[in-house]
Amino acid sequence: MTKPELFDVVELLVNLPEQNLQAGAQGAIVEQYADDTYEVEFANADGETLALVSLPVQQFVVVWRAATKTWVPLSEKIEALIAVLPEETRLEVFDFARFVYSRRMR
Repeated sequence: MTKPELFDVVELLVNLPEQNLQAGAQGAIVEQYADDTYEVEFANADGETLALVSLPVQQFVVVWRAATKTWVPLSEKIEALIAVLPEETRLEVFDFARFVYSRRMR
């Protein structure tokens, strides 16, 4: 998993009702703290800040890398998401992926 960096665009994996943000909302990392939390700014289409939230890396996935100006491939986003799941849940995801694969290969 690629370590998040300043100005990367991230996507929430969880709902944050206290900030009125839903899973899937995108924001930009504007600060990194020593304890591996990140300050993420969420803005509207006009660039106005909707929320500024400190988040642990388990609550988001990087979708665009500022340093290379590239979108993160889907396979890497899935890998990052699975990496923060408990082992039992990872096995469930693997079983589901195997099921989908077997249906596609018929």
